[in-house]
Amino acid sequence: MRAFREAVEAQDLDAAVALLAEDVVFTSPVVFKPYAGKAITAAILRAVAEVFEDFRYVREIHDTAGRDHALVFTARVGDREVEGCDFIHLDDDGLIDTFTVMVRPLSGAQALAAAMGARFEQIAREAGQHPA
Repeated sequence: MRAFREAVEAQDLDAAVALLAEDVVFTSPVVFKPYAGKAITAAILRAVAEVFEDFRYVREIHDTAGRDHALVFTARVGDREVEGCDFIHLDDDGLIDTFTVMVRPLSGAQALAAAMGARFEQIAREAGQHPA
């Protein structure tokens, strides 16, 4: 999905968030339960933008119908190099309704989990939710 990729690469998170459906479901590489809704997904994306360093997409894969996309990326979390993939599905309106992230290696996923965990209250506040 070129518009999302370009927004992320330009660090234009407002433009990236504008591409999310209100009922988007975000599945994290480090948390079992998916997050539902645009507000929480936007807050997570903003926090990830702070955590990932040297982030760049290196490959795009699309289905022939143009609704399923895989954006392969590399980044760094602290001293850990990570490789990952954003799996994106578009709804009938062309907005992102499912967003699944996978990251490897395990040490990189653990570093990501720790860095994002440290921002959990900030994420919940931004999304208008109360931390559990």
